[in-house]
Amino acid sequence: MNAITRFIRSALLLDFAKAFILAMRYFFRRKATLNYPFEKGPLSPRFRGQHALRRYDSGEERCIACKLCEAICPAQAITIEAEPRQDASRRTTRYDIDMTKCIYCGFCQEACPVDAIVEGPNFEFATETREELFYDKSKLLDNGDRWEGEIAQNLKLDEPYR
Repeated sequence: MNAITRFIRSALLLDFAKAFILAMRYFFRRKATLNYPFEKGPLSPRFRGQHALRRYDSGEERCIACKLCEAICPAQAITIEAEPRQDASRRTTRYDIDMTKCIYCGFCQEACPVDAIVEGPNFEFATETREELFYDKSKLLDNGDRWEGEIAQNLKLDEPYR
């Protein structure tokens, strides 16, 4: 064997050793992937998931029927009907969101002066039929009741940036 062949073999052996050591470092490192249905990764407080209508602590719905969310929705996915109440305030009689049209832009949440409509932390809301993606007022209020703790915490964390 001449000197060049020995040099090439030693260089290849050295490269192999470096690659093997690097592979072993990654082999024993904690795995980066998650076992999804059983483990869930962290979500940002600004995550935009399933829509929800919130209530005040007294149980009264927050929506004052200003219709700003309906006006600003670029996909025209929100439909609101309102009527005045006896105490001279307005409340919605109908609040529908067509989730098949929604593009999750978050404009409705930003436009709402009382934080009534929010996009909550739930991203697992697959359905079997298209009709289940048409949310009415009762479904939205149920979502708000179910996710209120996380929604309030996320709004509090996001407050310095609003």
